[in-house]
Amino acid sequence: MQATILTIGDEILIGQIVDTNSVSIARQLNAAGIVVREKSSIGDNRDDIIAAIRRAEQHSQVIVITGGLGPTKDDITKKTLAELFECGMRFDEAVAHHVEQMLTVRGIAFNALNRSQAEVPEVCTVLHNAHGTAPGMWFEDAGCVIVSLPGVPFEMEHLMQDEVMPRLKSHFALRQIVHRTLITSGMAESILAETIAPWEESLPAYLKLAYLPAPGIVRLRLSAYEVEGSVVGEEIERQFAALRDMIPDYVVGFETATVEEQIHQILSERGQTLAVAESCTGGKIASKFTAMAGASAYFLAGLTTYSNQAKEQLLGVDPQLIEMHGAVSEEVARAMAEGARSVTGADYAVATTGIAGPTGGSEQKPIGTVWFALATPEKTVAIHHLCGTDRGQVIDRSTAFAIRLLRDELQGRSLFFDAKCK
Repeated sequence: MQATILTIGDEILIGQIVDTNSVSIARQLNAAGIVVREKSSIGDNRDDIIAAIRRAEQHSQVIVITGGLGPTKDDITKKTLAELFECGMRFDEAVAHHVEQMLTVRGIAFNALNRSQAEVPEVCTVLHNAHGTAPGMWFEDAGCVIVSLPGVPFEMEHLMQDEVMPRLKSHFALRQIVHRTLITSGMAESILAETIAPWEESLPAYLKLAYLPAPGIVRLRLSAYEVEGSVVGEEIERQFAALRDMIPDYVVGFETATVEEQIHQILSERGQTLAVAESCTGGKIASKFTAMAGASAYFLAGLTTYSNQAKEQLLGVDPQLIEMHGAVSEEVARAMAEGARSVTGADYAVATTGIAGPTGGSEQKPIGTVWFALATPEKTVAIHHLCGTDRGQVIDRSTAFAIRLLRDELQGRSLFFDAKCK
């Protein structure tokens, strides 16, 4: 069973908004055993919309469309679908009543434009939109189901969950799609692939492995398409158990697990505390921890000491260290970490200082040079890496590296002192 997702709107094509709808739709379709073959974005153009639907019908049994269902003249999806199915429009009293009630509660007049929301193609089945004024629409054409949904994300998501997915499950005999993702950290994608090659080569033919790298992690996803029963899920668990035995020090967890969650658990259980002193990462390390509920149990402070003056006044860094070695140096990184630990009373403190770019680099310290330091109750350690050439890349990689450095110290390892900043 295959599907195509079409998002409609000029605002998507010009980059004015980010298409999050197709991500949500794809997740729900995959979970039900429907393979998404294609995702496309189309402007508000009648001919382009019709051509995209006709093309999708050639290979997909399900087509989900979002966008273009508003009451204004630039929203043309509804009328285009009526043309596509060679039918007229009808007025749906239930939709009109719902729209009028919603607008009355909000103090908005039920004018002719709002009333037009109740006009739908004659051949469609109306899908009730409990959270908005534009109804969803269900069409059937030569064995293909075409669904049109509003582009407002929370309206679309409720319609998919409450209306579309139950109908698809009853309309088609769906087979299962199984995905399971293992999160690794500390090993570059190429090294990881080389290390686990024997395991990968021994996988059953029906299991497909995908490498999904991101700053600080590599996701390994095993997938099986159009299968039945629980046997496949059990086999995936067996395969991942074998993989964990191969690379135990690099496994973070499954699905959405993060390195900072590992630290969160360790510090909470031990009753120990953490502070961070950031320069080039600009508070991003602190934000990773404070985004988690319960961080107040161990996270004491995040000091974003971007200027030299702030490093001196807030962390107690000796001005002579900065003058002699520069702000981006081992000596200053160490002083920042020790200063953060001293002024906050934390058990552990992490510090970063570097050159994120696009200016400020030199031959001795090119853009991407970052010094990391970790102060513990027993010692202070420091290490530097080149973490890229793009400002965003440097910040993301530096943030991930600093967090992994702390995680390894807490787990009694020093893997990253010989690692690259990946």
